[in-house]
Amino acid sequence: MKILVINAGSSSMKFTLFEMEKQAVLAKGVFERIGAENPNLIYKKADGFKFEQVIKIADHVDALKEICKKLVDPEMGVIADLNEIVAIGHRVLHGGEKITAPVLVTEEIKQVVRDCFPLGPLHNPANLAGIEACEELMPGKPNVAVFDTQFHMTMAPEAYLYAIPYEYYEKHGIRKYGFHGTSHHYVTLATAKFLGVALEDTNIITCHLGNGCSMAAVKGGKVIDTTMGLTPLEGLMMGGRSGDMDPAAVLRLVDLGMSTKEVDTMLNKKSGLYGVGGINSGDMRDMLGAAESGNERAQLAIKMFVRRIVKYIGSYYVLVGKPAALVFTGGIGEFSTAIREKVIEALAALDIKLDPAANEACFGKAGVISTADSAWKAVVMPTDEELMIAQHTQKIVC
Repeated sequence: MKILVINAGSSSMKFTLFEMEKQAVLAKGVFERIGAENPNLIYKKADGFKFEQVIKIADHVDALKEICKKLVDPEMGVIADLNEIVAIGHRVLHGGEKITAPVLVTEEIKQVVRDCFPLGPLHNPANLAGIEACEELMPGKPNVAVFDTQFHMTMAPEAYLYAIPYEYYEKHGIRKYGFHGTSHHYVTLATAKFLGVALEDTNIITCHLGNGCSMAAVKGGKVIDTTMGLTPLEGLMMGGRSGDMDPAAVLRLVDLGMSTKEVDTMLNKKSGLYGVGGINSGDMRDMLGAAESGNERAQLAIKMFVRRIVKYIGSYYVLVGKPAALVFTGGIGEFSTAIREKVIEALAALDIKLDPAANEACFGKAGVISTADSAWKAVVMPTDEELMIAQHTQKIVC
């Protein structure tokens, strides 16, 4: 069974084609700069073949056409005909409270995605565009929507409600939803298997650390709290996002003459590591390099980044009730041995210690990086959101 996974952004379309019998990637890539100058297709196959070309396109439908051409191309393709694709799985950002599990896309589901445009103004319209492009080019193929928010829908009201007048929740859905749910779900399942415990007995703290960062407190295999909120802006310090801050600071910025749109752009794209670090990048690798060279603002940004993570770990440790493991995933979580070291060193009060050799060995690989005499484990667990979407899709269409 072959399943195509699509992650459509406002100006991009990522794709992965899976052979589900072996859960193997046949081809993957991304169409970048859709709707802008010099749109670029990057196409890769499992054998290492890579193709990259600027191709003039107008929209997501055109992008999907070019992707499909490559998949069936006699020389560089991996399938003979698009009919080999059984179904398409889509990453969708926001499903509000109406979507709590992966769903087969219908007109009613598409309307839910539209209704959530105000909650995900950048992502949901693009996600819907990806779905409709597939419907147009591959009519009759089942499309499955997997929502970023759905794994967090097990939170109790005391966890997801904000302490504002209740009517704003009732009338406008203003509450914590949480994101990166597909990643947190995947690593929860993978960590339970890795630790040899049943899902219902899995008590862990998951840390998805990348350009976007979020954490989840998982008790009995279910999320009881998460760091992101109404939008992905709440919580940890990120590559370009500020994370937690006093809401009155936003009001102050508006009073100083900034428009709400300008404040939104600043908090989501020009803050975090990028805003504090003092170098023209929000990439943690650049930040660590600058810090090692003596850049004091880069050093400060890293200290702030680690401090936020540690504060949430402390609170989630109590909420979960002495978890079995702290799980690192995402680009930083999987590959930054330095950040993992700094985080674990700051957790001495919780009786967890780093094994330096294991930390170096687990560069992008699953494994335990804490010492044997630690009271609980620190684990590296690579995430695979695309495979998680493909697996959800397979369950629904089979």
